[in-house]
Amino acid sequence: MYIWILLALATAAVLGLSAIFASRLFQAKVEKEIARYQTDYVQKHSEEVENMYRETRGWRHDLKTHIQTMKAHLALGEYQRLEEYLNELDCDLESVDNIVKTGNLAIDALLNSKLSLARAKGIQVEAKATVPGGLAVSEVDLGIIIGNMMDNAMEACLRIGEEKNRFLRVYVDVLKDQLYIYVMNSMDGKPKRAGRVYLTGKGGREHGFGLVRMDRVVEKYHGFLDRQNEEGVFVTEVLLPL
Repeated sequence: MYIWILLALATAAVLGLSAIFASRLFQAKVEKEIARYQTDYVQKHSEEVENMYRETRGWRHDLKTHIQTMKAHLALGEYQRLEEYLNELDCDLESVDNIVKTGNLAIDALLNSKLSLARAKGIQVEAKATVPGGLAVSEVDLGIIIGNMMDNAMEACLRIGEEKNRFLRVYVDVLKDQLYIYVMNSMDGKPKRAGRVYLTGKGGREHGFGLVRMDRVVEKYHGFLDRQNEEGVFVTEVLLPL
């Protein structure tokens, strides 16, 4: 009788220690994934800031040249040529203006920084976006969704060897009283899947923290999210209630 009690206690102790060990292993794995996600996020943000700094320096250099040219025309009394130069400059500024103007300053900053970096990395970009006011979705949550969609699309494009085959399409607008977010990107080969879940390209992990955060935000607002692929193309679609 006592032997069975001792065996039961010993078994319970072993199981308890196993559960504690498994819990600690899981916690360590989660902490490692979080650290990796934070490192990736900082690196992406640093690349965007560096790219914006390079563009700003280029604009300052061009502006100085334009001012000198206009002052020269003015000094020589070449008013007709000065007017033509100003008109040409105005058209040129339109072409280098922000890629998108959604109507939401926070989303404009996010989208334009991502798209500008994509172009700098040799990705062909097409974008059209409109974000109405008075959204039920917070700007922070919307930033999580759009930011992760853009980051994943860019990473897939950069795995393609030839730059001419890299492209990224973005469309944001209202569709049937819902905010519709669409991102299409080129990709190399076929994405790995486990059932209906797409695997990330980062070491074969099932779901990166970025994707998990994105999925949870969509669920939070009872929205709709769909990921699908065809040969050489990946598409992510999100619908959020207004």
